[in-house]
Order: sequence, then structure tokens, then C-alpha cells
Amino acid sequence: MKTLKNVGLAVLILLILAQSIRPTKNTSNNKEKDISTMYTVPENVQQILTKACYDCHSNHTVYPWYASVQPLAWWINDHVKDGKKHLNFNEFANYSIARQYNKLEECIDEIREGEMPLKPYTVIHKNAKLTDADKEILFNWCSAVRDTIKATYPADSLVLKRK
Repeated sequence: MKTLKNVGLAVLILLILAQSIRPTKNTSNNKEKDISTMYTVPENVQQILTKACYDCHSNHTVYPWYASVQPLAWWINDHVKDGKKHLNFNEFANYSIARQYNKLEECIDEIREGEMPLKPYTVIHKNAKLTDADKEILFNWCSAVRDTIKATYPADSLVLKRK
């Protein structure tokens, strides 16, 4: 019994110490390279992106209270980093035209397949769930931006170069 008590005390001490090791929060407001600097983002689309996408796919995450508690903060930080690695709307203008074109196609696929936003995220953030109308709006907007890119740039510039 004493060993179990010591283990519990050690775990408690580790959890308390862990609170002092905090990841850097994703809270930039820099939008110099935002998708909206290149393409029109209607207000209804912006609202959907903000409520359902930007916490993981932008440089500005709105953190819930529990994101300050370790080890949850580390897990959330890794999740946000991974989301931004795949797509960052605030860095979209830095992407090559081929990558922009491809990322919009991926968005369309994710919307069509119901893969985004992730189910665990929408369980906690119920307002992030996409309605059928939201999906249709995003699908149409992504398609329209892709059509604009396709009409503006030569076909060979839309192909991703494999490394």
C-alpha cells in the first residue's frame, strides 16, 4: 500500500512540474500571406472557415481553458502543428500555385468525405460541425477558386512536382 501511495505522489509531483513546461501558443494575427490576399473570401465562407477550420489550419488558434493544462496543452499543440503542416490558410499565398490548386482539391475531398473537421474536435466544439449548407458553400467556393487558378495559370504550373 505504501508503494502505491509513493507512486501516486510521484505522479502528482510530475503533473505539477509539467505545468511549468508550456508550448508556445499559436496566436499570431499576421495575415500578410492569407488566402484572402490572393482570392476573394466571401463573408459566409470566412465565417465557416473561422468556426470550423482556423483553430488547426491558421496562425491563430482560439484556445479553450483546458489548453493550459498539461499534458493536454502538448497534445493540442502537436495537433495544431500537424494541421498547419497540412494546410495553413494564413500562409496560403506562400504556397506555389500547384500546391494551392492541390490543397483546394484536398479541401473539396475532405468536405465531400466528411473528414474535416475531425470528429474528436466537433465532439467538444459543437459549433464547428459543418451543416450540409456549410459543406455546399465551402465546396462551391473551393471549386470556384480552383477554376480561377486554372483559368489564370498555364496547365503545367498546376501540377505538383514530386521530390
